[in-house]
Amino acid sequence: MTHRSFAAILGIAFSAFLFTSTAPAQGIIIPIVCDSRPCRPRPIPQPLPNALPVKSIKLDTKINGQVATTHVEQVFRNDTQYTLEGTYFFPIPETASIVEFAIWENGKKLVGEVRSREEARRIYDEIVRRQKDPGLLEYAGKDLFQASIFPIPPNSDKKLEMTYSEVLKADSGTVAYRYPLGTGRNVWANRGPRQLEDAVYDRRDGRLTPLGPKQQFGTVSGSIEIVGKEALRNIYSPSHKIDVTNKGETAAKISFETTSNDSDFSLFYGLSNNDFGMSLVTYREPGKDGYFLLMLSPKDNISEKELVSKDIVFVLDTSGSMADEGKMDKAKKALLFGIRTLRDGDRFNVINFAGEEHMMERGLIAANAAGKKRGEEFVERLSPNGGTNINDSLIASLKQFEKSDRPKMLVFMTDGLPTVGETNVDKIIGNLKNAKNVDVRIFPFGFGYDVNTTLLDKIGTENSGISEYVQPKEDLEIKVSSFFQKVSSPVLADLDLDFGPLLTEYTYPRKLTDLFRGMQMTIIGRYKNTNDLKNITLKLTGKAGTESRTFNYTNLDFPVRSDENSFLPRLWASRRVGWLLEQIRNNGETKEVRDELVQLRTRSGLVTPYTSYLATDGSMANVSRDAPAAMDMMVAGQTRAKEKSGAGAVTLSTQQNAMKVNSGLYDEDKKDVREQIVLRNTMNNQFVANKNFINQNGVWVDSDFNPNSERPETGVKFASDEYFKLIEREPGLAPYLSLGDQVVVVWKGMVYRITK
Repeated sequence: MTHRSFAAILGIAFSAFLFTSTAPAQGIIIPIVCDSRPCRPRPIPQPLPNALPVKSIKLDTKINGQVATTHVEQVFRNDTQYTLEGTYFFPIPETASIVEFAIWENGKKLVGEVRSREEARRIYDEIVRRQKDPGLLEYAGKDLFQASIFPIPPNSDKKLEMTYSEVLKADSGTVAYRYPLGTGRNVWANRGPRQLEDAVYDRRDGRLTPLGPKQQFGTVSGSIEIVGKEALRNIYSPSHKIDVTNKGETAAKISFETTSNDSDFSLFYGLSNNDFGMSLVTYREPGKDGYFLLMLSPKDNISEKELVSKDIVFVLDTSGSMADEGKMDKAKKALLFGIRTLRDGDRFNVINFAGEEHMMERGLIAANAAGKKRGEEFVERLSPNGGTNINDSLIASLKQFEKSDRPKMLVFMTDGLPTVGETNVDKIIGNLKNAKNVDVRIFPFGFGYDVNTTLLDKIGTENSGISEYVQPKEDLEIKVSSFFQKVSSPVLADLDLDFGPLLTEYTYPRKLTDLFRGMQMTIIGRYKNTNDLKNITLKLTGKAGTESRTFNYTNLDFPVRSDENSFLPRLWASRRVGWLLEQIRNNGETKEVRDELVQLRTRSGLVTPYTSYLATDGSMANVSRDAPAAMDMMVAGQTRAKEKSGAGAVTLSTQQNAMKVNSGLYDEDKKDVREQIVLRNTMNNQFVANKNFINQNGVWVDSDFNPNSERPETGVKFASDEYFKLIEREPGLAPYLSLGDQVVVVWKGMVYRITK
């Protein structure tokens, strides 16, 4: 292998730098001028691209107990017409060991020699100072793997492979696996957006002109196989939508794929042979309240004898409007599915209503073969006709239930506003409350846009359920059938959780309900203890039929400082915002509630009707508080919050309810952006290390910055000696300064202003 033969020359190093940072960053190739080897054709392009784009990333991980072996394949693209040389950096986990690194050249797999960590450090420092690209600070503080790669042919792909192993940490019985899937967005992203202050706000549709091109990167896919020594429980990812396939109690395969999520991949799971497994994740900054997430799930191999028999009443609107768009046929198919999923020990009834209600039977009947056949025959005969008497149908449905230890559920499905009998929403809610003499969970379903969302939301919230909406673009049969499948097999009812010595506040959901087979319940809240709590015990109680059961979960830690799991404050904020939105829409707006909602949105980068807009390029962004459009957004939000029916009201209820039960900080690739919960990182908004930044006139401004505050301010020129000294002195600033060459950030009571 010689220089003249143009063969691949690799120099590999593993190093740990002085900085500390949790900013997401994927492996990148930084192209440099080929001055030590023959490069043809000439001249070399000037300037060179900041970094080569990532075309695709494939992740294949095997976890045995707590030992993880990760194999990653990255494909980079050289779109120039020149042969390039590149320096490759990859941030590997702190405790990981490199097993293998390879570059593919002409169909051959080539491996290089190891360099000293001093040499790797020198190369990184030199590139950071020479490139003067703040995006490179994403890699500061990482344990970096570094390689020199040559050649990178013109207009071609370059594939790299790496395998490393690590021992995963387990805190309070919860194992965490993380992989850096950010694609170095701040290194090569275009930083030439038009600014919000220059955009034109259109009050007719709530849109603003786009502020810059959306970031683009390739397909990211992953496969993670886990084999545990105990049963796997509470497999959960806050960062990505995952598919989980269980292979018995102790093994599972997790997969995901995305084209728009540039977040680090995080995965948690518990190991427990208990009937009900609990997993705990915490986060706490010094001097602030802590955040926790608890996950509860039953074992997979639950026998029929362990399941709890339930009482359920299906109520279906059969008014004339149900004939539109095939709603009646789809609702009947979904209802038939619900009846067929009933177990022999269950009891049920079916009620249809239009101007008045009609019952299948006078009371609940057994869900045996004969009972199911009776239900199917009743549903098949249903046809749409008449008006919509919601009040009387609800009261009649409640009378079906008797006092017992069985879980009780009422599924109420309608596509219209109340038009017959009592039509006042407040009076309907009051009548329902007065008629209810047993504990019944009510799950309202609204079909289409001509429904009263305030009515359905209140019915759900005040009766331990949650409203669901099936919009015209969605498949009614699939969505309702999916719900029936989820609630078909209760295993523990009337849950209560005793936190012992832990001082909690703002815990969501506000009330624990029932746990079903295959379900994973997530409980998110804050804790205020001023001392470390170690090895404490939480106690869960519930009913399995007539039997009361108690479960103690020991050896749980709630520390006064916990640096990992920084996603938790934002996740908690999304649930809190969902609850606040519901209070505003149901009870009216107050200044205190609105101000808290706006503050949470601003700090956490969440989508709300008060401060978010839809740009004409289809992306969502937030308006800064001092932007000219901010007041317009506030007025528009107040108007939207008052809507009771129509497409806007249904969309807002859907978003609000999703926030109330939210357990992830991602949005599906194909999801309508107006139903987003968290803002995606774009040219207008960036959420970095628990801070939300908004682009104002080319300056990335921390949402915590208030120009009227009396915080001391320090100005530093970008890429100056003082700039690099600041990063060495305050390494926690690195992820924020990686946003650009003009940044305003609040840090430890100081304002740091980076200028060009």
